[in-house]
Amino acid sequence: MSDIEQLKQQVEAQGSVVRDLKAAKADKAQVDEQVALLQALKKKLHIANGGDADESKKKGGSGKSLILKEPKGTKDYSPKEMAVRTEIFSTIVSVFEKHGAVTIDTPVFELKEILVGKYGEDSKLIYDLKDQGGEECSLRYDLTVPFARYVAQKSISNIKRYHLAKVYRRDQPAITKGRMREFYQCDYDIAGIYDAMIPDVECVRVAVDVLRRLDVGGFVVKVNHRKILDAIFEVSGVPQEKVRAISSAVDKLDKAPWTEVRREMTQEKGLEEAVADRIGQYVQISGPGEEVLAKLRALPELMASAKAQEGIKDMGLFFRYAAIYGILDYVSFDMSLARGLDYYTGIIYEAVLVEENVRLPTAPESSAKKGKGDAVDESQIRVGSIAAGGRYDELVGMFSSVMHAKGKKTDVPCVGISFGVERIFSIVKSRRSEAEIKANRTQVYVISLGDTLTDSLLEDRMRIAAELWDAGIAAEFAYK
Repeated sequence: MSDIEQLKQQVEAQGSVVRDLKAAKADKAQVDEQVALLQALKKKLHIANGGDADESKKKGGSGKSLILKEPKGTKDYSPKEMAVRTEIFSTIVSVFEKHGAVTIDTPVFELKEILVGKYGEDSKLIYDLKDQGGEECSLRYDLTVPFARYVAQKSISNIKRYHLAKVYRRDQPAITKGRMREFYQCDYDIAGIYDAMIPDVECVRVAVDVLRRLDVGGFVVKVNHRKILDAIFEVSGVPQEKVRAISSAVDKLDKAPWTEVRREMTQEKGLEEAVADRIGQYVQISGPGEEVLAKLRALPELMASAKAQEGIKDMGLFFRYAAIYGILDYVSFDMSLARGLDYYTGIIYEAVLVEENVRLPTAPESSAKKGKGDAVDESQIRVGSIAAGGRYDELVGMFSSVMHAKGKKTDVPCVGISFGVERIFSIVKSRRSEAEIKANRTQVYVISLGDTLTDSLLEDRMRIAAELWDAGIAAEFAYK
């Protein structure tokens, strides 16, 4: 890695330290100290890019010097990095097509009204485009909502589709951890009316197939059901208007201990402590499918809920089919899995790494120091979810209703899985040395021996290269 690339990573990591301290309302002196370090790193990067160390003004008097860098949360990829990414894409597509999926494409931006209200608390991360006097548009946040719009608009009743494309989120980036503002998603979705849980378990089988083929290491697919989760909130006494906010808090249990999640529920979300404690008795249950199902069926207050009964019936069928597909060893029934998006209606799942020694490429030591409260820089911890998805039976109907004068709603049940390519790339790339990655596919390189000053064999090299190309062989020749 070049010095400039290292400096860019240091600036990115130090910027995260500063933002975290400000978000935690840390002591001003501590924040100022870290800001000074960030400014010093930016100056070093500016000098490394050819800038003047004493330059305080650009030509034209703007007061700022130009720093050549990618926009925050984005990344350039080298030829060797692209070779790895191309291999990842090819592997994922081969699995999708093995399961009979076809591909589509949709615009990189959608009408703003298509996207709003679909992502819960994460709606604030949508990139709005500046109004140019026409339609109000936003960059797509994911590929699921555009797919639902596509199905409704084209009046499609069933399709098994995959889609590889970039999406955009105004998130706080952590490039070394694979969290970006511009990134690829690879989605596989099944739309249509079928017998219960058959498409759902196939989506999880697709996830297992892809992650095994990519050799990402040990992983587990956590599963849960929105109806069971909603029933838990219902019997625990969560007010309806707080359900989605509390669901979002529960979803953080894979990153934070129960005490912190409970504090968020009670102090930030305004939930009664007794209600939070009742939720805690349920959401800390996890383990093999049949064991968790047995525990849930033994809870009379939960089984009194019709929603819980429907969800548990679905999950019993899911684990039965998962055994047939040979994927039970990869699946864990985790009651803390919530998935914050508003459109999920049934099973939800998320694939995460389980190897304790998995680490992504870290930021340089100087920018990875512990801050207030021994908070570790996020580039030093394990990558999060690498694939996720679930069932969303009502999303297409939300769009189809606007196509009919009487507001007729036509639901097309859907279920799918989405792979986070940037995070998978970080893992796969970290497992390979630069020497073993081949950036090009050249099989034959044509050269001639002799005096290069009087070389008369250039046209012969060109003819040989042309013959090789005609034969479908990847070839290059020496231009001099």
